[in-house]
Amino acid sequence: MKVEVISILDIVLWILIIACFIFSFIGLVYPIIPSVLVIWVGVMLYHFGINSNELSWISWTMLALLTIVLFLADYLANLHFVDKAGGSKWGMRAATIGLIVGSFVIPPFGVIIVPFVLVLIVEMLQKKSFAESTKVAFATLIAFLSGTVAKGVIQLIMIGVFVFDVIL
Repeated sequence: MKVEVISILDIVLWILIIACFIFSFIGLVYPIIPSVLVIWVGVMLYHFGINSNELSWISWTMLALLTIVLFLADYLANLHFVDKAGGSKWGMRAATIGLIVGSFVIPPFGVIIVPFVLVLIVEMLQKKSFAESTKVAFATLIAFLSGTVAKGVIQLIMIGVFVFDVIL
């Protein structure tokens, strides 16, 4: 029977890995935190700090593909809802700026309120009616929320792939 000795370093690394995974979900509310990058930091801590032979090529491939899907889900949600509502390129830029600024203003509600207000203003400056501008602003809000839910699910799957491969 093989007994593995767990070192203090392993415990510290596991605490950091778990913290990275938790922190990645905080990034869903604070978009300034690169959630998927934080997950990858946790995976790399495990790979380079605990066991470089544990994770299979299937896990690495799945994590890479899920990362791509995560970026696509976020981008496509924004593109779909904002384009469907008739939003302008300036409106989409305003939403992006609003997410960044909103992360610091009235957290965590700023990521909802600031982009909404900025998109509303920018679309009205584009000579759209108040009703059209409001429609685009709500579409931006729905895009953010649906993208956030999709990213959260994909992040859970990524963490699940990692945990599954480490345990088995």
